[in-house]
Amino acid sequence: MKFNWKVAYGAIALAVSSGLHASVLPENQTDSPWFTDAQTRLTEKLNTNNQFKAKNVILFVGDGMGISTLTSARIHQGQLAGNPGEEGYLSFETFPHTALVKTYNVDAQTPDSAGTMTAMMSGLKTDVGVIGVDEDIVRGDCSTVAGNEVITALELAEIRGMSTGIISTARITHATPAATYAKSADRNWEDVSDMPEDAVTGGCLDIADQLVNFETYLESRYTGVDVDGIEVAMGGGRRHFLPRDAAYNSPDASSEVEGDRTDGRDLTAEWQAQYTNGVYVYDQTGFDAIDTESTERMFGLFNESHMQYEADRDNDIAGEPSIAQMTETAINILNNNDKGFFLMVESGRIDHAHHAGNAAGALTDTLAFEAAVTAALENTNPEETLILVTADHGHVFTIAGYPKRGNPILGKVVYVGSEEPALASDGMPYTTLGYTNGRGFQDFGTETNSDASYAADIATGRVDLTAVDTTTPGYHQEALIPTSAETHSGEDISLHATGPGSQLAQGVVEQNVVFHLMNQALGLVNE
Repeated sequence: MKFNWKVAYGAIALAVSSGLHASVLPENQTDSPWFTDAQTRLTEKLNTNNQFKAKNVILFVGDGMGISTLTSARIHQGQLAGNPGEEGYLSFETFPHTALVKTYNVDAQTPDSAGTMTAMMSGLKTDVGVIGVDEDIVRGDCSTVAGNEVITALELAEIRGMSTGIISTARITHATPAATYAKSADRNWEDVSDMPEDAVTGGCLDIADQLVNFETYLESRYTGVDVDGIEVAMGGGRRHFLPRDAAYNSPDASSEVEGDRTDGRDLTAEWQAQYTNGVYVYDQTGFDAIDTESTERMFGLFNESHMQYEADRDNDIAGEPSIAQMTETAINILNNNDKGFFLMVESGRIDHAHHAGNAAGALTDTLAFEAAVTAALENTNPEETLILVTADHGHVFTIAGYPKRGNPILGKVVYVGSEEPALASDGMPYTTLGYTNGRGFQDFGTETNSDASYAADIATGRVDLTAVDTTTPGYHQEALIPTSAETHSGEDISLHATGPGSQLAQGVVEQNVVFHLMNQALGLVNE
């Protein structure tokens, strides 16, 4: 007879729930905290929200936040609190519903952020390097944009009268945030100076222009549509909005000439002229002065390029808000609309630290991202807000080597029963965390800028780490294959969901399903 596990487990569950567990399971088993914790978590999942319609949706995207990054960040968080680390959870890992997401682009096995975010925002997959358009586009060819544009969840929310917001620690014109509002044959067309002449004369618009004039361009594409524009936009990338003229430098400019635009336009001034009820800010002081109850809309550009890494924020010239602070402020502005809101929050610098080969930087930004999710949970009603936490892709970031429980996640591998680092076959110690490819080993000590590795030579071969403190923020892990930068990976990433409609986040899904989950919750299409 074939053993029926379902019947057997049901009998055990019945015995436990009826208090008869002693006759079925030994007391040392049912009294184990591992056992009781698992039972408690299962019960919590059974008691989750059974509604399917939401008033608000917040989509959190940890750029490059693959499964190994989550595992490492979870352990790192626990160890910072003085615990072994492995037993903990990031806030969103306790959400009741989870799915695995396939990330490939139409033309690529290993994806980029433009194609992946377009999939999440528009409900269909597309090619590498293009934004807000379908797969019939030819990258870099302006003439192929017309007729291939797609509409995004943010645009649909605007049409429905909801408030909308975008947050990124990268440039606000970078691929992930841009995919919420722009249509471009190339993700690199962040301002007019980045575009080839034929694209400019062909009528294609740079991404910064599309953000500032979002309302006008959306209304021009759809007859009868009347929207009031994006209420909140915060991130880096000021250079793409300012003329290439030192006279337009911001007070905290780090370059001699901050702006990049070659058309002489100051888009920050254009935004302020268009939205006289809006507030433009560029530093921590301006951010802190925002009154979220009376502010109708805000535009924050806190750095000329990407915002600082979380570990480096204290070094900013005029100060930058954290991603958690931006999230809380955005929610408190957006929730003034009785029709609800859509907000996208990206932690872009997780990805950048991985590209630079700096695990400490990537984990620090992941924990800052986790704090932003916590801020959202604390400032929204769980009965009316669907919160999705996911990534656009992973990285070739590995956890390996049989380290013992509680071994420092940024440290060298130490086996169970030993106090000394394990040695590889070449007689040298090695770290738990590493990269399959990238610029490789660097020891910058207390340096918090992950990008410091780009000023150093690419390392090849193994390095003797015996005298190296690999737990410092400036340590960059060894890489097996030397390349100019570490690369994305092609494996699935996770999707964590809570709130109305979160029940549908389950199984293994294509990345474009994320849009359909948001649409189902908000009724953006055909309602």
